[in-house]
Amino acid sequence: MTAAAGSFIAGGGFAEQSMSKPLIYKGRASISNAAGRFEKQSGQAEDDGWGSLDDDLPPLPTEIVADASKSLITYNDSPDIPFDRSINPYRGCEHGCIYCFARPTHAYLGYSPGLDFETKILVKADAAELLRAELGKRSYRCAPLALGTNTDPYQPLERQQRIMRGILEVLAETRHPVSIVTKSALIERDIDILAEMAKQGLASVCLSVTTLDRSLARILEPRASAPQRRLDAVARLNEAGVPVGVMVRR
Repeated sequence: MTAAAGSFIAGGGFAEQSMSKPLIYKGRASISNAAGRFEKQSGQAEDDGWGSLDDDLPPLPTEIVADASKSLITYNDSPDIPFDRSINPYRGCEHGCIYCFARPTHAYLGYSPGLDFETKILVKADAAELLRAELGKRSYRCAPLALGTNTDPYQPLERQQRIMRGILEVLAETRHPVSIVTKSALIERDIDILAEMAKQGLASVCLSVTTLDRSLARILEPRASAPQRRLDAVARLNEAGVPVGVMVRR
């Protein structure tokens, strides 16, 4: 008797978890990799009778995918949102917050909103150059830019990619206002830029703190900064003169 283990999708791994064992990867929040709703094909893996699906799962590494977008700023005209333009340096998020509202957007890219969302990250390596070109257009009219509206601009990959750092350098050079939302203490790295922008009234930051329970946070947000580290970042930003707030659930 065989046990269904999941559906395989091109570039997306297995879609459903094993009937006998949850699909749990250490450091990842999702326990499934269900095919996106736009996919037309899927397959189903079966246990070969040798217990091949019962072994512990190996670490699931992050895969960097080049984002070929030709523009960087996204505009909206929603009356429910207090900004009309935003930037997302990454698509997908290594933080892997299990509750993330942005997960379904990965389906538009041919990936799963499950594990793919937190392991297959599209990176806009030329973001600074694209931004400089867009801000330099004669038709551009300045208004505050929002960062971190879909996925976190300070997710772990940013330590090596430094895309957010490049974006802030362009915004500081052009004296362009910006607001940032993150749940990462990595933002402390860019306090030098943010503090100078804040002196000109050009920068503000909000740190999202879902819970102060470290154990619960590790389950819900496995690769985000620990709650105390986020509060430390709030303190450091405040000390540097950067307007900073905390986003909490009431």
